[in-house]
This record gives sequence, structure tokens and C-alpha cells, in this order.
Amino acid sequence: MRNVFSQMGIALPDQVNLVAAGIAVLVLAAVGGIAWAAGRWIGPRLADLWARHAGSRVEGVGRRMCTLARSLVAWLLLAIVLRVYPWPLLAAVLLGLGAAVAAAILVVNLVRGLHMPRWAAALLGTVIFVGVLADAMGGLAAIRGTLGGIGLTLGTRRLTLLGVIQIAVALLALFAVARLVNRVVGHSIKRAPGWDATQKLLAQKLAGVLIIAAVFFIGIDLVGIDLTALAVFSGAVGLAVGFGLQKTVGNLFAGIILLMDRSIKPGDVIAVGDTFGQVTKIGVRAVSVVTRDAKEHLIPNEDLMTREVENWSYSSRNVRVHIPVGVSYDGDLALAQRLMIEAAGASPRVLQSPKPVVWLRGFGDSSVDHEILVWISDPEAGVGNVQSEILNRLWDLFKENEVEIPFPQRDIHIKSWPGAPGTGS
Repeated sequence: MRNVFSQMGIALPDQVNLVAAGIAVLVLAAVGGIAWAAGRWIGPRLADLWARHAGSRVEGVGRRMCTLARSLVAWLLLAIVLRVYPWPLLAAVLLGLGAAVAAAILVVNLVRGLHMPRWAAALLGTVIFVGVLADAMGGLAAIRGTLGGIGLTLGTRRLTLLGVIQIAVALLALFAVARLVNRVVGHSIKRAPGWDATQKLLAQKLAGVLIIAAVFFIGIDLVGIDLTALAVFSGAVGLAVGFGLQKTVGNLFAGIILLMDRSIKPGDVIAVGDTFGQVTKIGVRAVSVVTRDAKEHLIPNEDLMTREVENWSYSSRNVRVHIPVGVSYDGDLALAQRLMIEAAGASPRVLQSPKPVVWLRGFGDSSVDHEILVWISDPEAGVGNVQSEILNRLWDLFKENEVEIPFPQRDIHIKSWPGAPGTGS
């Protein structure tokens, strides 16, 4: 049979290759069992560690932690096995396939766990699979030589297919690393003791800027771009900032100043012009303010630096609410004032210290004008609803105690009436 295949030009593996292939299959089975056990034992512990240091924003990686642990252990073990012994071709192909599959599964799950696009995961997984398999078979140099020979020359620089693939893979890998590091560092800052919300937000934004800058320069170095070539580009960027991006850069620095000054913090209740609501986020360009109507207003950071802003919770979250009430001139003012205090004190959102008070503001045309003053500590929950609740309760109390709420009245004096009785006309 071997002679028949030899006459046809087909080389069959000899006994040594077959024995090595059988050993490779046993090694793959053993590595698979070890990887499965390691994933089952290490995966949950790594998931708990990941949740503590990365938080819920990167739960995609946490869910894949068992798979990541299995594929990482399998790839490392197979890589070691491939290096410790010069395996024949058939065995090397089998072990290389196992290592390539494990490495590709590791990369794809990690990239998808960081919520990157599917095409990015597929590209990185394919490149890793081909690279690991070719390296195991000893053909990586040939692939690099083939891809390096395909390209074109642009000026003094030659652009090859290998270079394009390396640049794409490097940029995608750097993007994934930047997202991973940014989220881990952001969560660590968020859990830092002794910092308030504003300091944590400022530290997160500065850390994000530093990470992006570091990744940018690392990417330039990996791609092989000469930094001196960026001199003209930096001058163009400077002109763009000076003319077209002036507002954008101004808003960026205004946001950093707001965070450093701590005059406006996430959670504060502010009023800017006709906008009244709670600050939910201080972004790079604008501050997000959510009103009681659930409308989100994006106010540029620069406007908060130049316009007058009312911060209801700057030094204290306690806010005093003024509720005007009119009482009839014929009523018992002492009774009406006691009922006002009772209605205000019954509201669950009204603070008992300072206690609600009633002021007599003046004598109007139709009523004796009073004002109920109450304090609340949660202005973000609304002010008008507290006033409505107190006035509704006061209406019932006035009805029960026969206290009259007047309405506008006017006296008309007629000096002359042509055709009236007794005028003789």
C-alpha cells in the first residue's frame, strides 16, 4: 500500500510520525482535562476578583472568566509542549491546531467581553490562529516573507500587506488594552476611600486622558512613525484649536475647572436660566441636568463658568420653600396660622428642624396674606409637589374648621345714574 501511494507521489507518515501523532493526541486530551479543571476551579475566583477591581461596567469579561481561564491554561501548556521537544510535522500540526484554537478563543472572548465590535474580535482571532499554527509548523517566517513581499512604495516608505496587518492588529490590541485599563483604573478610583464624588470624577477624567495619551504614543512607536514628522501636523492642530475648536477646548478646560473648584458636583440641584434640575454628569463638553419632567438638558461647561448659576445644594442640601396663603379678614387668624403649621408639619418631606413657621406678610385687597416657610433636604425630588401636598392638606383643615379662603371682591360706587327713579326722566 505504501508503494502504491509512493508511485502516486503521496508521502505517507512513517511509524515515527504516527507514534508522535498518537502521543500528541494524548497530550491534547491531557491538556484539555487540565484546562477544564483549571477553568472550573480558577474561573469563579477570577470572576470575583474581577468584579471587585473592575466593577459591573465590565461584566462581559466576568461572565467569560471560566472560558478565558481554560483557553489561557490550554494555550500556555501547549506552547510549552511545542517548545520542549522537536515534534515531527504531523504531531506539530495537531499540537499547533490545539494551541491556535485555544489562543483564538482566548482573544475573541476577551475582546467581546470588552464590548468591542464582532469584526474586531474576528480579525484578531483569525490573525492569532494563523500566527500560532504557522509558528508551530515552522512556517511563520515563510508567511511573513510572503506578506512582506506584497506591497507598494509611497515616496521613501514601502507599505506592505504584512505591515498593514501588523498596524491593524496593534491598533486594535491597544484599543482593547486602553478600554480595559481605563475601566479598571476608573473603578479603583471610584472605590478609593476619603475622596468625595467630585474628586473621584476629576481623577477618573485625568486618568482617562493620561491613558489615551500613553496609548497614542505607544501606538506611534509600534507603527514606526517618526515623531518629527508630526511637527507640521501639530502646527495644523494648533491652528485648528485656535480657530475651529476654540469652544470645544474651552468647554474641556471649563469642565476640569468645575471639578477642581467643586462649585458644581454630580447630585447638586442647580438653576441656570430657565433650567432647574439635578446634575447627573459633568462631561468633557457639557453638564447634564435632569429636570423634574425627566428632560435632560446639556449645558456647555463654559456657560456654567460665565453665567449666573443658582446651586441649591452647594454648602447645604437644605432648601427653604415659600408657600403663600390668604385668609379672610373675618377669620380667626390665630386658628388659621395653627392649621398652617399643622398642615406643613404633617408632610413627610418637611424637616422638623428647623421647624415650619408662618409669617404674616401683609394686608391685601381681599385677604390677610401669610406665607408658610418649610425646609426640605431633598430638592432633587421636587419643590412644587411639596407645596401642592401642604396646600391640599390645608384646604381640608380650613374646611373642617370653617376658615374662609377669600376671593377678590370689589365695591362699586355709582355717583349718577341717568334714568334712575326719582330723577324725573
